[in-house]
Amino acid sequence: MVPDHLLIAIDHVGIAVPDLDEALEFYANVFGLHSVHEEINEEQGVREAMLAVGDTDQRIQLLAPLSDQSTIAKFLTRNGPGIQQLAYRVSDLDAVSDVLRSRGMRLLYDQPKRGTSDSRVNFVHPKDAGGVLVELVEPAADAAH
Repeated sequence: MVPDHLLIAIDHVGIAVPDLDEALEFYANVFGLHSVHEEINEEQGVREAMLAVGDTDQRIQLLAPLSDQSTIAKFLTRNGPGIQQLAYRVSDLDAVSDVLRSRGMRLLYDQPKRGTSDSRVNFVHPKDAGGVLVELVEPAADAAH
């Protein structure tokens, strides 16, 4: 049974950056935010870091392209650095996806993809969500959320 509200929490805000190392230094020096997780996601074409915000489980995700063909590289070319997506945590990605599709939302993938830390992810098309790329994140079963 999927709750009416569908979404558990804001999981993170994704920010596209051209250079991850420079962005990590900027966020540490200016805002005092430090990386708690970094990885390369070949499937998504990104090198990424999750920054902790205070003593919460709220995160800022920095996304840098691995190649000029990655989605993040294309975003940077079109828009420059900045907020690329807003991610909500969900408990059952498949059920939430079914509900959203029944409500007329287009999801970018037929099947979920692997996200950060082996989470399962999908995205609501920004044209269906008021211009915002909405990411849906189901944390891995062993994640500490």
